[in-house]
Amino acid sequence: MNFTQMHERLRVELLRRIERGTLSVSLLARQTGFGKSHLSNFLHSRRQLSLEGLDRMLATQHMACEDLLELGAHTNPGNRAEEEPDMVPVVSHNSALFEPYIRPSAVQMLLHLPAGALRSLKPKAAASRRSWQRFVAIRIAHSDALPMDPLLFPDALAVIDRHYNVLAPYRAGRPNVYAIRHGAHLTLRYADFAESRLVVRPLNMSFPVDLIEIGTDASPNEYIAGRVCLTINQL
Repeated sequence: MNFTQMHERLRVELLRRIERGTLSVSLLARQTGFGKSHLSNFLHSRRQLSLEGLDRMLATQHMACEDLLELGAHTNPGNRAEEEPDMVPVVSHNSALFEPYIRPSAVQMLLHLPAGALRSLKPKAAASRRSWQRFVAIRIAHSDALPMDPLLFPDALAVIDRHYNVLAPYRAGRPNVYAIRHGAHLTLRYADFAESRLVVRPLNMSFPVDLIEIGTDASPNEYIAGRVCLTINQL
């Protein structure tokens, strides 16, 4: 793959993300430091990026050069997750929060689940999230396990349904455990919305309740990576 092909594959992927609502030119400008006109020229094939600019763009989108090779081999990586929902990629917290499609280089291992374990789960997602790769798994940090003890265990795996990012109980009378973006970090907690704040609650009330301010132009759904639909305490 030559330099021009790399640009074209990156350009097509950025346009796909913009079309699906997971990215905007304004957000891309803030992330990269490029001007909107500069980005518009690139997205409309009127100019190319420098090598340094290409590296910066890949970094902000959590991509690597090998991911551009992968984009050339698969036109719709999201469908692979639907075809094989019983093989869930274990990824970093950052990937679970921010990557619509999980890069091959971001997969730490594949979690093999019993056949059909996830097929019956019902989604409930905001429109912008429905195109994301649905299931990912993360390792539960000690800082998340203790406030949710005895529901979660340190170093266990939590499978996250990223097509369930609304504040509605999956089962009546039982609160959902959500993977929530708190600052730049992912945390596992119960959640409610009150007075323009996302209320992030632990199970163990000896730990504090956190409040996340939601701006007037934002939705609490944007802070929810998904619902924890399965935990595996021992491998």
